[in-house]
Amino acid sequence: MNKRMTLLLLLSFVASILIGSAPVMADDKTPDGQFRVGMETAYAPFNWTQTSDKNGAVPKSGDKGAFAGGYDVEIAKRIAEEMGRELVIVPTQWDGLVPALQSGKIDAIIAGMSPTEERREQIDFTDPYYESHLVVVTRKNGKFAEATTINDFAGAKITGQLNTFHYSVVSQIPDVIYQDPMKDFSAMRVALDSGIIDGYVTERPEGVTATSVNDKFEMIEFNEADGFQTNPEDVQIAVGMRKNDPLVQEVNQILAGISAEERTTLMDQAIQNQPSANQESEASTFASFKKIIDDYGMLFLKGAGLTLFIAIFSTIAGTIIGLLVGVFRTIPMSDNPVTRFFQKLGDMLLTIYIEVFRGTPMMVQAMVIFYGLALAFGIDLNRTVAALLIVSINTGAYMSEIVRGGIFAVDRGQFEAAQAIGMTHSQTMGKVVLPQVIRNILPAIGNETVINIKDTAVLSVISVADLFFQGTAAAGTNYQFFQTFLIVGVIYLVMTITATRLLRLMEKKMDGPSAYVKVEEVVEGQE
Repeated sequence: MNKRMTLLLLLSFVASILIGSAPVMADDKTPDGQFRVGMETAYAPFNWTQTSDKNGAVPKSGDKGAFAGGYDVEIAKRIAEEMGRELVIVPTQWDGLVPALQSGKIDAIIAGMSPTEERREQIDFTDPYYESHLVVVTRKNGKFAEATTINDFAGAKITGQLNTFHYSVVSQIPDVIYQDPMKDFSAMRVALDSGIIDGYVTERPEGVTATSVNDKFEMIEFNEADGFQTNPEDVQIAVGMRKNDPLVQEVNQILAGISAEERTTLMDQAIQNQPSANQESEASTFASFKKIIDDYGMLFLKGAGLTLFIAIFSTIAGTIIGLLVGVFRTIPMSDNPVTRFFQKLGDMLLTIYIEVFRGTPMMVQAMVIFYGLALAFGIDLNRTVAALLIVSINTGAYMSEIVRGGIFAVDRGQFEAAQAIGMTHSQTMGKVVLPQVIRNILPAIGNETVINIKDTAVLSVISVADLFFQGTAAAGTNYQFFQTFLIVGVIYLVMTITATRLLRLMEKKMDGPSAYVKVEEVVEGQE
């Protein structure tokens, strides 16, 4: 019986891993006749998120009810139309754009990306489709608001976006106080508004947008001699494509047909059409909250639904994995040398699994599993499937140790008593130990559920459209960061409190009614 139990548990664990990691090809491979373009959809006026197709916005792939608009979208529409293909906008975080392109999840990057030498080592670029110049956005009432040259920012706390050339030119400011680069422009605007930084380096269209929606900001422009010294490719924006992609020449021909005047017109229209351009800066706090909910409420609810689905599914799957691993590691060593060898091998592999997934951040795991598998082995995972796999395996690693602790918490005398009446190891675990373990670890399961609800936010690195991703897209479009993320925070709080209360009710249900009667009640009854 022990051998059968060992084999069954090992096969069950392997099957759960294989089923969870099975690739889904439908959503992420480019079908014939499509042109899949990656962009942040949160970098107005180049690209942004809105909830209708107004002004020619295009639906965002995998995010029903959300649309992408902006200058980049207009360029992408022109390219797709000339190629005779259907345009598909794939929302992708900035850090994931190049891996997504290299792994074949998108066909091109049209996201305000400059064709720097470092990037050319990884991907190819078309001819530029826009050329801008660098500015610094600072506070209007700050001591650097009257600056006219970059030298006037001496002693200022300046930053730029992570992995962009904007941050690399900060060193040209004398005596600058370096600030760590930030993930996106939303974070930089919040930092500037709150006084954490004195300014950030950006391109003029983004600077125009920032100052138009926040009257506390001032955009500082420089003449050629007094501004940042850049290479031509640094201030140019081009389409990123895979190395040696034959479509590069075709795209270049299409871009050549868009005149400089038309490109300027498209950018002016994008600045005018962006959702933040129609906001009333003097609106009351209540009105601003109401507008955000009206505009993005459905996207927030969809994101919350996906967050809950990932968290609940992954907690259940992780608990099952934890139980399988925990039970497997309690099986007594067999006298058969072959079975004993496989038991030791399985235990070693499980130990490696637990240590790896407990010892590395989930964000790193997401990047390795989602992009790494595609790059190294051609395994193309659907984003939602990848999210379920990542969080489930991560949860399983933690639950394995929780289950092991729950098993050790059961009095050893119960094991001995079970053996004394002739119960096998599997019968002892199934009928005596595991029911107690499950009850004892319920608080830990609740804790993992709450953690998973919050930790889905790190999945934004692979652009899973959860609640945090939707909040980031909304804030990057409407520039109302405090209001947007306060709403998102309240939704997270409601979900976590609800999950905690439901699990406590489950605990009470499992405990059943009280098994004793107070002595006072018995005495009173006799009287």
